[in-house]
Amino acid sequence: MKSKKSMVMKLIIGMIFLLSAMPLAFSQSQVEDEGIRKLSLDKWHWMADKNVEILDDLFHEKSVFVHMGGAWGKTAELEVIKNGGIWYKKADVHDVSVNIIDNTAVLLNKITLLAVVGGNEVTNNFMVTEVYQKEGDRWLLLSLSFTKLI
Repeated sequence: MKSKKSMVMKLIIGMIFLLSAMPLAFSQSQVEDEGIRKLSLDKWHWMADKNVEILDDLFHEKSVFVHMGGAWGKTAELEVIKNGGIWYKKADVHDVSVNIIDNTAVLLNKITLLAVVGGNEVTNNFMVTEVYQKEGDRWLLLSLSFTKLI
């Protein structure tokens, strides 16, 4: 009998442990989710401010950028921002979804972008796909793609 009670107690203790760990796992996921959302929002501000030093640290060396007018890598994107080829003047973010898979985060941002392109101020609605990879304790942007919404 004592053995049966011991097994039941172990089972109950194990279940309590599992149930108590669930909120911790959820809160860690929630913290990670909020962190990547904030990083994405900060990125829009850094782009508006043409802060290429911070963006250089954020963009992965092999990152890619897809725009309505073409696609290019990190060096070209930083030059476009620095020289004002595209001035991401203001991004109004309407909706963000985050999907974190292992060390990769995929964000879908529905935005209205006020930009200056070729000296002309334009406003467009986009769905922007951002892909980040976690390296150590920081996220690096791998891809930024704009899809114009009708």
